[in-house]
Amino acid sequence: MTTALVGVIGGSGLYQMDALCNVREHDVDTPYGKPSAPIVTGEVDGTRVAFLARHGRGHRLIPSEVPYRANLYALRQMGVRYVLSFSAVGSLREEMRPLDFVLPDQFIDLTRRRDSTFFGEGAVAHVSMAQPVCAALSEVFAQAITDLGLNTHSQLHRGGTYVCIEGPQFSSMAESHWYRGMGASVIGMTNMPEAKLAREAQMAYATLAMVTDYDCWHPKEAHVTADAAIANLMKNAGHAQRIAAEAIRIIGRDQPLSLAHTALDGALVTPREAMAPEVLGRLGVLWG
Repeated sequence: MTTALVGVIGGSGLYQMDALCNVREHDVDTPYGKPSAPIVTGEVDGTRVAFLARHGRGHRLIPSEVPYRANLYALRQMGVRYVLSFSAVGSLREEMRPLDFVLPDQFIDLTRRRDSTFFGEGAVAHVSMAQPVCAALSEVFAQAITDLGLNTHSQLHRGGTYVCIEGPQFSSMAESHWYRGMGASVIGMTNMPEAKLAREAQMAYATLAMVTDYDCWHPKEAHVTADAAIANLMKNAGHAQRIAAEAIRIIGRDQPLSLAHTALDGALVTPREAMAPEVLGRLGVLWG
């Protein structure tokens, strides 16, 4: 299987990577089924990349239908060590305006219908999610945005909490105010269990949240609609392409150390020698 150092998960509006050279498409299978779409591999300045459209080609999958386990397993199977996630979000804070960039460092998971672990069925592990985002990889995003001068076009907010809801419906006004009361900064539907699975697979993970709207809490702004959110997202789509390419260049050059790369150290409860061969075969990909 083709080896890639960096995995890019494209959300709404980012369905392909224009900067990739020597492009190949892979119809991948995993113990958890097929990923959202064929994985496209290529290179950016010599760094091997695997790109995956989270919602499938043509944006066919609602957030609850995204095969998160298959997606993250497939990337790890291809050798990925760093995952750059791109996501559209609503803002829960006045200062985080539409078209701004946010680099969340915490998550609140309110999803209910999603398989969120590779473990079980013969193996137990409990990874730490105290710091769910790789700080070094988040800094790569920030450096890319700054180096490209895009922080003069859209404000960059470092840190914040992303609350992930099940969807596909947007939140009620009461819920939107509740999330604000939790201290959440942005709201989305896709970064959980994505971040949890990336950690279990020992891949560094960071997300670039692109603000499209104010959800429905703001007393003076229109309530979010899909049309309005996508319209704002497409305004930033070109910037997302450039940020992805620049972040990949930085990773290829620096290959930053990440605590995520040893996330299973001390997390396994079931010793490997006690696991059945088929369990070891399934989970061996996670620790390489």
